[in-house]
Amino acid sequence: MSAASVSPIPIPITTISELKQHHSQLVRLGLASHPAHARRLLAFLARDPARLPYAARLLAHHPHPHPALFNPLFASLPPRHAAAFLALMLSLPLHPDHFTLPQLLPAAPLPLAAQLHALLLKLNFHSHTHSFNALLAAYLANGRADLASRLFGCGSLSPALDVVSWTTMVGGLCRLGLVDDARDLFDAMPERNLISWNSMITGYIKAGRFLDALEVFDQMRALGLDGNGFVATSAVVACTGAGALARGREVHRWAERSGIQMDEKLVTAVVDMYCKCGSVEEAWRLFQALPTKGLTSWNCMIGGLAVHGRCKDAIGLFHQMERENVAPDVVTLVNLLTACAHTGMVREGRHYYNYIVQRYGIVPKMEHYGCMVDLFGRAGLLDEAKKVIDDMPMEPDIGVLGALFGACRIHRDVDLGEAIGWRVIDLDPQNSGRYVLLANLLASAGRWADVAKVRQLMDKRNVSKEAGRSTIEIEGEVCEFQCGSLCHPLEKDIFTMAKDMMRKIRLEGYVADTSDVLHDITDEVKETSLLYHSEKLAIAFGLLRTRPGDTMRITKNLRVCRDCHEATKFISRVFEREIVVRDRNRFHHFKDGMCSCKDYW
Repeated sequence: MSAASVSPIPIPITTISELKQHHSQLVRLGLASHPAHARRLLAFLARDPARLPYAARLLAHHPHPHPALFNPLFASLPPRHAAAFLALMLSLPLHPDHFTLPQLLPAAPLPLAAQLHALLLKLNFHSHTHSFNALLAAYLANGRADLASRLFGCGSLSPALDVVSWTTMVGGLCRLGLVDDARDLFDAMPERNLISWNSMITGYIKAGRFLDALEVFDQMRALGLDGNGFVATSAVVACTGAGALARGREVHRWAERSGIQMDEKLVTAVVDMYCKCGSVEEAWRLFQALPTKGLTSWNCMIGGLAVHGRCKDAIGLFHQMERENVAPDVVTLVNLLTACAHTGMVREGRHYYNYIVQRYGIVPKMEHYGCMVDLFGRAGLLDEAKKVIDDMPMEPDIGVLGALFGACRIHRDVDLGEAIGWRVIDLDPQNSGRYVLLANLLASAGRWADVAKVRQLMDKRNVSKEAGRSTIEIEGEVCEFQCGSLCHPLEKDIFTMAKDMMRKIRLEGYVADTSDVLHDITDEVKETSLLYHSEKLAIAFGLLRTRPGDTMRITKNLRVCRDCHEATKFISRVFEREIVVRDRNRFHHFKDGMCSCKDYW
């Protein structure tokens, strides 16, 4: 047997001396030039630029140095080391091939990407599709949509442009928030694949434009295209964001009929959709039917029960999870604390916080402290909430302080709330909700001059109040209403119904709560302004378009206000309807003049 046919047993290479020992053994056996062995030596040397001279000597004695020795190494190296390794390659001299630059470009910072672009042109690789697409992705990853667009425009004159190029541009523009530009490009695509469709759908989802995402999904289906698990999951997430239960059911059925594999990820997304669209019972049935449940699925269902105010069910499911030997994580703890906070179960919240932290060794994070502040704050235990903040091992972030600030607003603690409020505004100066909450608190104390100061600061910083928006789904169509304005073909009928609706509930004892109206004006004018809240307009539209006894489901972008909450209780009794409202924090199930939150939210 020849020496060349004997391969040495690889030893762990952790030091340069171990590498030299292994290298000498390879030389003795005549295997130092074997691609697999040479690549292993180079992989170790490439991790440290100080070892590159050794790599240069190794390559100088290689009889047939080839880019294939280098290419697999580039993707695993930090950009700085990859650049140094490329310089070594060029100094041999050894020219890169078509597969070299695509390995380097994905993680390249802008200066390196620009240098690689120049090298790409010099080597006449600009018409090589793989290199061209990698360069596009690099510019977009560095936030330079202008350079990517210029390159893309030049590529349209060459054979380098393919469906991957177009999809790279669409996805990159979406990630940079340029969704309308991405849509223009998407509509102009000469050819689309499922990745292209999914890129546009997910782009709209990340921008919060869920109805646009569903429109693209419908366009794809109208063309008779078969989907896959990624597209189905994205469509389900869009339904979740829009609060579109009927559409979510339709997408779920479509996925099953299309033969798409209902794996745990997709099923969990559907469970989440049912939970967040107000049908926790359907979510529960689907969850129970899962043959194997991973931690993500358990967390999703526990979280769904939590936002519906079903704390005991959430706790029971947590214990079932433990019995099946699935250990909780940081998300599980957040979900359980949220469940307790939404139902005022302070004792249970304390217990599960201590139990999970001690039993499973979970180190509390910022969000857990925020949950504890929220738990105590909602219950009116403001001193305990403040003590949690004082005892935290880190500086509280905007979420933790915001939880205490919100509790001060609920319980009308003006002094503490004002101090925390200004602190929150300093930390989050562009969030209009912080200013509105502080102004609400000050207005409740009749401090109109201070309310005016808050408004002046908003104007000075060009911060505009986020308009309240409510969507309602009727027969698969999602309609959106905005507070203070109405642009709808049935505008007159909706306003007439809204006025009649309010007249009828006043006869049953409803009294408007004007405490959240931020103007020093008469109560009559305040009540009139409350009529134009988006939730009331959506309910009025629902009463016009649905049959008696139908459940109305409404999604709000903000926390439900006190007046809308009280009015919806009366509406549910007077009109004998179940009304499910999902606001920014949780679900409210209104029926027979009562709310599932028991007025604790």
